[in-house]
Parts: sequence; C-alpha cells; structure tokens
Amino acid sequence: MEFAFLAYPSCPELHVLSFLGVRLIYALIITGNILNVVAIHSDAHLYTPMYYFLGSLFGVEICYSAMVVPHILANTFQTQKTITLLGCITQMAFFIGLGSIDCFIFAAMAYGWYVAICHPLQYPLIMTLTLCVCLAMASVVIGFFPSLQLVAFIFSLPFCHAWGIEHFFCDVPPVMQLMCANSHTHEQSVGEAATLAIAVPFFLITTSYAFIVAAVFSIQSAVGHCWAFSTCFSHLIVVLLQYSCCAFMYLCPNLSYSAEQDQLLSLVYTLGTPLLNPLIYTLRNSEVKGPWGEC
Repeated sequence: MEFAFLAYPSCPELHVLSFLGVRLIYALIITGNILNVVAIHSDAHLYTPMYYFLGSLFGVEICYSAMVVPHILANTFQTQKTITLLGCITQMAFFIGLGSIDCFIFAAMAYGWYVAICHPLQYPLIMTLTLCVCLAMASVVIGFFPSLQLVAFIFSLPFCHAWGIEHFFCDVPPVMQLMCANSHTHEQSVGEAATLAIAVPFFLITTSYAFIVAAVFSIQSAVGHCWAFSTCFSHLIVVLLQYSCCAFMYLCPNLSYSAEQDQLLSLVYTLGTPLLNPLIYTLRNSEVKGPWGEC
C-alpha cells in the first residue's frame, strides 16, 4: 500500500532546476546549522542559556529538514514518486513532532529574552542550566507526544481509493483530503492539536514580548532602546515567518484549503526558516563569529 505524490512538475527541465535549487538550499541549511552547533559547543564563552536554546534549535532544524528534503530530492527523478504507508506515517509523525518542538523552543527563547531585559539582575539566578534543560525537555514532551496522537488519529480514519497526495511529502492538510469521512469532528481534532502546537507557544511569545516592549519604553537611554530592540528583533522576524505560515495552514478551516498555497507555504517553513535561522541568529553575532575567526 503506497501513496503517490502529485505535486512534482511534469517538465523534465523543471525537474533539473528544482532538484538543483532544493539541493543547494539543503546543503546551506545543513552546513549553516552544523557549523553553528559546533561553534556554540566549542567556545566556553557561549555556554549561556540563550545559546543553549540556540544549539537545541539548530539541532532540531537539522532533523526537521532531514525528515523531508532528502526524500523530495530522491523522488525528483523517479518515475513513480511514491512512499509506503508506514513511511508516510513515520514521516508525518517526525515532521509534525519536530515542528512542534521548534515552536516551543521559540517560546522558551522568548522567555529568556523577557528575563534578560525585564529582570537583568536576577537573570543568572532565574535562567539556570537546570531550568534550561527542563524547558528543553518540556518542549520535546509537549511538542512530540500530542503529534504522535494526532498522526495515530489521522491514519485510523477511513481513506478513499485515491491514494494520490497533492504535495511533495506527507503533511496533514493534503493527507486529510484523502479521507472518505471528512467530518467536522475530524477537523476539530486536528484543530485542537494545531492549537496546542502553534497557538499556545505563540501566546506565550506574544505575552513575553508585551512585557519586553513595556520594559523597553521605560528605559530612558536611547542606547538601551537600540540594544533591546536589536536583541529581540531577529528572533521576532523568524517567529512571525514560522507562525504565520503554520497558522494559515493548520488553523484555517478546511474549506479554504488550496493545494498550491499549501505547497508554497510548506516550502517556506521547510526550507526558508531553517535556512534563515543560522543567518539571523548567529552569523551576524560577533560572539559566534569569534571561534571561527580565530581558526
């Protein structure tokens, strides 16, 4: 029993162009994230709570892209672009689980910015290594296990005889289109899981930034304003890009589903965000450039 992916271009020239483009982006994603993980772990000055979360984020991004992109590249020149039922279940479970972990790590980072800006004197006492490990483990548990339950629920539903997925990989919206019994109850179950993985961490992030903005405007120094905004601005850019795409796909009603929109948005958070994270967070940061500059 297999699923067939129907979103690949039919023109051979487009096959070559798409393969080379995706392969280049994937190589940059892997290289950038691995180099930054090595830089963080090789410099004792970077053993801080924020870089602990960054290292965790880069590791998740590597696994997140690896669950989808190599399979897309392998299927590009295949005549039958298929995946087995078990392979589809595994791919969706890890893809959604790692994506959910990503969202909660963003929330943990936002809390770290909040403590650093709103309570700078208590920062070393609050953001201890123990708390960082607990937040990272909580991100894994809260993000991964509900995703497993969602995938188990989806694949327990009856599917129609058509096994063609209008996508490049096994994602929730296109697979849900294959269900024979696509009722309001099923959509509600998917929406509840998406709310936990997307809306809850986004609410935590916006709450942290509300306190941060209030604290920044209470600072009299213009230098303090610039430092605070430059510290958080890069994080906010990635958060808005990630959450806007995910919210549009997973929190919108099923009636607004569009295969072309779904494919485009999924490429943004599958390739775009993992590519931007190393550039925005650390390659512009002199503290991370330091270890490589000495080589």
